[in-house]
Amino acid sequence: MSALIDAALAELGVTRLLLAIHDLSFPSDADEDVGRGSPSTRGAQRLFAFARELGFTGIQLGPQGQTSRGNPSPYDGTIFSRHIGSIALRSLRPTGPFAGLVGDPTLDAAVLPEARGPAQHRRAYDITEAILDEAYASLRRGTRPDLTTAVAAFRSDHASWLHRDALFSAMCASQGGASFRSWPELDARLWHPRAGDEARSSDRIRELEAQHADAMERYALGQLLAHEEHAHVRTTCAAHDLVLYGDFQVGYSEADMWAHAAAFLEGYAMGAPPSRTNPAGQPWNYPVLDPDQLAGRARALLIARVDKAFGEYDSLRLDHPHGLVCPWVYRTATDDPGQAVVDGGRLFESPDLADYPDLARFAIARPEQLDRTSPRYGDRWVRELTEDQVTRYAALIEAIGQSAVRHGRSRDDLSCEVLSTMPLPLQRVLQRFNLGRWRVTQKADLDNPGDVYRTENAEPVDWVMLGNHDTAPVFALIKSWRDAKRSQWIAHLTQRLALPADTARSLAVNPGLLATAMLAELFVCAAENVSIFFADLFGLEERFNVPGLVSDENWRLRLPADFEARYARGRETDAVLDIPLALALALEARSSTSGLAALLRD
Repeated sequence: MSALIDAALAELGVTRLLLAIHDLSFPSDADEDVGRGSPSTRGAQRLFAFARELGFTGIQLGPQGQTSRGNPSPYDGTIFSRHIGSIALRSLRPTGPFAGLVGDPTLDAAVLPEARGPAQHRRAYDITEAILDEAYASLRRGTRPDLTTAVAAFRSDHASWLHRDALFSAMCASQGGASFRSWPELDARLWHPRAGDEARSSDRIRELEAQHADAMERYALGQLLAHEEHAHVRTTCAAHDLVLYGDFQVGYSEADMWAHAAAFLEGYAMGAPPSRTNPAGQPWNYPVLDPDQLAGRARALLIARVDKAFGEYDSLRLDHPHGLVCPWVYRTATDDPGQAVVDGGRLFESPDLADYPDLARFAIARPEQLDRTSPRYGDRWVRELTEDQVTRYAALIEAIGQSAVRHGRSRDDLSCEVLSTMPLPLQRVLQRFNLGRWRVTQKADLDNPGDVYRTENAEPVDWVMLGNHDTAPVFALIKSWRDAKRSQWIAHLTQRLALPADTARSLAVNPGLLATAMLAELFVCAAENVSIFFADLFGLEERFNVPGLVSDENWRLRLPADFEARYARGRETDAVLDIPLALALALEARSSTSGLAALLRD
């Protein structure tokens, strides 16, 4: 089947077909499930093979940084350190690469005793910490001298980020997990001391290093194991001819805010401005890179991030690239972050705002280039730009592109998560580098021919998808539609796919077939890049993420271990996205004469 699908994708001009799935959602077999998934599990290895057989050319991962016990969002994870939950139990068993570090009784107790279901973040967090405790105790006893040597080399090779992350982890544990903002000021500002406190900070660093030496060594062991696991995942994907996309998150963890405070603009945070899909905006509370240091510490931090990423992935998804081009900022000194983000401004296009006079010195856009009739968060707040101004806006995207080239990658392989909001500065930057935007078609306004989410408006460089990690699963969405909405979509797809009358009638009574027809529309449009979120592919109806919700009930959806059988059954009952059928519909809509459509229907 894979050869047929590959041929169909080639005929339709689709060069990239990615399966999007976050670490915690990967399947785990019964004897390896600790309460969250990992790309290192046996279940994940089967998923990679399954994905390639189904025609996928790559895997889109989510951010893989370490998260805290109380906040499971991968977008709040560390930018350098990897999540130790990625360490698979099989790697610690007697035949695994980390054998001897953890005993079978501990590993057996780590496995969930009951049927697997949604992710259990706190359980998985506690289990992995306990496993690392035992592994480090074994290392200190000399159980694996080769790994002792490897940890020392790893600490040396990654000292630029590992030292600070390890120290933060140790200090955070000693403070009972409290935010660094509540620590004594000298500790909270350890790497960005106030003027006159430099000597005290240096002394304090040495004191803390001595106090937490064991904890820092333990942290380094965990990172070595997590990085080794990721290297194995890369090898596995390459063996299946799958490219691996990382997720270059716009945000930073608390550890990163503390460790790299000197690179951030004090007094401001980055958030999402009001938009069509989110009129209230979102106060992310993420730091924003200091414009005064875009040739210094801020740029160095970005380059360190992207160089590490291109050393570990084949390409990257740029999460909210607005944050790299034209970030929306608001003051942190507020009792009402929700109102503050609504009243915010863009960092580089606020040359003369009465309520943000301190942003004027960062402005790239000039006062006469602004449309005062547009809201300041509107796409046309900036009316025009010179090429020199676009160059200034493009500085960080250019740095990412240069890193891609240094690592033998293609600039145009980047995936830019640009949704309903496309301010002119961002539009001009993407045009300069021939980068596309995302078009999430479940959000399409079928009453507006010019809507950005409609596939008719897609260009070859764009990325199209039914949904992503922030949207409702497409099967649940279709079931929630009223008759008028469903009829409108059926009419739209009938026209787009040139469906015969009997097929159009089937869409009205078969939600699964309707979902597959929506997928076919992605294949028939001009975009060369298609992404499918795992929940949509397998017909799952639970929501993976509700944006802005920090809760144990969020980020929990997982793929069952029997996904292969579920997909096979689902194709028989129209309960999954049927990729072969969707490709057949797309080929027929294009009036293909290759004969592939009939073969795909068999």
